[in-house]
Amino acid sequence: MDYLRTLGSAAVSSLVQKSGLNLPFTPGQKVLLDGSIWTLYEGTKRDDSSPVSVFEFDGSTPAKKNLLPLAKNALRKLRVTRHPDVLKFMDAVETDTTIYIMTERVRPLASELQSLSTKSARDKEDWLLWGLHRITTALAFVNDPCNSTHGNVRISSIFLSSTGEWKLGGFEVLSSPKDEAAVLYTFASLLSDAYAIASPEVKKSGWSALKQQVFYSSADSYALAILIHSLFNSTSVPPPTTEPPHAPPQASSRGAIPTSVFPSFKKLLNPNPKGRMTAKGFLDVGMAESLGEGGGYFKENRLVKICEGFEKFGLMSEGERTLLLRTIKDVAPSLPPAFATRLILSFLLSSLSHSTLSASAPLMVPLVIQLGKNVSPDEYAKTVLEPVVKLFANPDRGTRMALLDTLPEFAEQLDRRTVSDKIWPHLQTGFTDTVPVVREATVKSVGLLTGKFSDRILNNDLLRQLARLQSDPEPSIRTNTCILIGRLGPSLGYNTKRKVLVMAFAKALKDDFVHARVAGVMGFMACVDCFDIEELAGRVVGTVAGAVVDKEKLVRDQALKAVEMFMKKLEAHAATMPETAITEDGLPNPLGSFAPTSNGQATLASSAAGAAGALAGWAISSIGKKIAPGDMYSTIAAASSSVPPPPVPSSTRPTAVVSTPVTPSASLANKPKGMQLGGHRTVIGAFPAELAESSPWDGDLMDVNADNDDWSAFESAPNVKSVNAVGLGFADLAERSQNDDDPWGSLDGPDDSTHTAGPPSYPKLSSHPAHKLHMPARTLTASPSLSVSSSQHSTPISSPHSLDHDRKAHSPPSPHTVSTAGMTKEEKAMEMTRRKEERKQRIALLKEQKKNAASPKS
Repeated sequence: MDYLRTLGSAAVSSLVQKSGLNLPFTPGQKVLLDGSIWTLYEGTKRDDSSPVSVFEFDGSTPAKKNLLPLAKNALRKLRVTRHPDVLKFMDAVETDTTIYIMTERVRPLASELQSLSTKSARDKEDWLLWGLHRITTALAFVNDPCNSTHGNVRISSIFLSSTGEWKLGGFEVLSSPKDEAAVLYTFASLLSDAYAIASPEVKKSGWSALKQQVFYSSADSYALAILIHSLFNSTSVPPPTTEPPHAPPQASSRGAIPTSVFPSFKKLLNPNPKGRMTAKGFLDVGMAESLGEGGGYFKENRLVKICEGFEKFGLMSEGERTLLLRTIKDVAPSLPPAFATRLILSFLLSSLSHSTLSASAPLMVPLVIQLGKNVSPDEYAKTVLEPVVKLFANPDRGTRMALLDTLPEFAEQLDRRTVSDKIWPHLQTGFTDTVPVVREATVKSVGLLTGKFSDRILNNDLLRQLARLQSDPEPSIRTNTCILIGRLGPSLGYNTKRKVLVMAFAKALKDDFVHARVAGVMGFMACVDCFDIEELAGRVVGTVAGAVVDKEKLVRDQALKAVEMFMKKLEAHAATMPETAITEDGLPNPLGSFAPTSNGQATLASSAAGAAGALAGWAISSIGKKIAPGDMYSTIAAASSSVPPPPVPSSTRPTAVVSTPVTPSASLANKPKGMQLGGHRTVIGAFPAELAESSPWDGDLMDVNADNDDWSAFESAPNVKSVNAVGLGFADLAERSQNDDDPWGSLDGPDDSTHTAGPPSYPKLSSHPAHKLHMPARTLTASPSLSVSSSQHSTPISSPHSLDHDRKAHSPPSPHTVSTAGMTKEEKAMEMTRRKEERKQRIALLKEQKKNAASPKS
């Protein structure tokens, strides 16, 4: 069939080129049209490329040469007859034998009737009655105001426009009794099956009987009844009453004709033209208000109500418009696709653009989206999305709420450019709207457009709005904002995740609204893959752990689930890490972080102070495995004598655990027993040059000359009780680490991949193998060994009591710890300067002591 249509279109184009005619259209595919003298083509208007239909009559063939008067009459009458229900004339080209009539784009009614079998009986009846109402209106216009006879009322004379409306055509024999050259009375018999729709008086006296003024409309009324029978019963066979003796129609012959229409149908088939109902009478009965016998069949039709309502929509009250829109919503699923998408949808979109009708927007916008589902994907963007997107610029709150409520229906069809350029600039105004309902609806709608936003909007503009909404006075908005951030988390940029997520969820955990706190916990859980493992262990777990003791059970239960999930993730990661970061040659293991060996500290501290002391003893034990015993003793003794530990009350001082003495032949490097005190006194001054080279920071854990280090992380540390473990600087370290995200992060091994500018790094606690010292063979004095015992209090390790009194007198004083909490910026800077100066003085004293210890040997 398509092949034949293409051939027909090509033939027309060839004929037009040969004839040299300048046509205002470009002919396209041929459309099947039975029972007509015309050949119908789809076409395109040359001026604006709009779709049109082209009726062609070629009178050059012998079979159609005698039909040329009918074609010319159709052109003449169609040109001057203007009515909404009449085929719309646009242009024409006429030659001696050929006529081209360009009209609005239409298709034959017969093609649509074939698809009615798939509709329900109610939908089919409603649609046919609505179409019959349009044709009856057009026929009444031809008969009364035009004072003419159509003479060709049949299915082949009816067309459907692009909006699905029924249009009356077939004006080949349309004539007026006053017209002396009327073709109806002389050429009507040339029509195909002309007498199949002829009235009894025409069959008896011929077409000239219609010249009488009383009879001119009777033939159309009779043909209208036959049309009703053909439409509802899907047959081209006229009813039996059309044959003599024209017995009245019986109820058994009604078929599918509606019972409300059947009484008027019988009056249209009255064989007596004087008693026959006219088209105007049939229309009036159908539009009657009362539902008496055989009345109101048009008035109560749903589609007729809709079309009538459109004509008076601007003049209706708000209640009447609401009732009409609800009627459309009820019948929308059963509406013909063309009627719904072209007629109703176009009307609703045009009505939304008028500010005077914006009050009805909450009902119209959902209808637009619902009816737009019938539009083809190729036309959806232009027909539906383009007008709907323009509505976002409307400041009316009712329109905005309707758009946000229906956004899930069309969000998938929006492209990134449309969302970023045309929707977001207007959508973001909803975040600051004074009405809470609009703000909350705006927050909920953002989740549907996340994948359509540009990176700038997603990582900057949107997060600024959400940060403001986390302080919204409405608890539901704060909760939904936290939920939205949790959904946005995986799609944010890497740096944005690290800056925003923990702070946003932590703020939610402090909210007074219980569901906001629950949303904060669930946000952490939803974004668990967004956190680095160090951040998860150092910040996330600590933040969520506080919610475990929340006052509300709902929050506590959710927090416990979150902590359990986090710990499983951390345990799985820890299982993949090496046991230690120290290799056999004393260098850090680049594959893992710093960790104790399996035979390290056996017990764990139960407090922060105890943990500091235990960590000091464990660190020194690790050093003892890599250096000679004498070197270890000298380093510990020098440090112990230079920085005395703070006094510990006797009531809280733990009892030292005495271990088995070490024999002189035992190698401390091969079998360490913790930190051994009381070694030979002369070892302290051995090899000062090597000791100074192996400890480039002169026994301190920090480079006191590194003035460029960032101290900002330590400026707000609380004033805590210092724990001085063998003068290794842990007293200062414990104080500074209280305000750090990872209190023990300063002891981690180096991580070049994730390291950024931060607190100053500390030296490794193991000595470099290049400076391994070889001690002369000598006998060590055995003494009791003291090991660090874990307790609830710290256990500082004291220096030997056998040290010289004069060395103690020259030892630098313990640094006075001052808390920087509550200080101004200038005061903090002065305090940092004072601490640096104290360290410089202390290290100078240490150097002086080493020189004095080395002078007797020299």
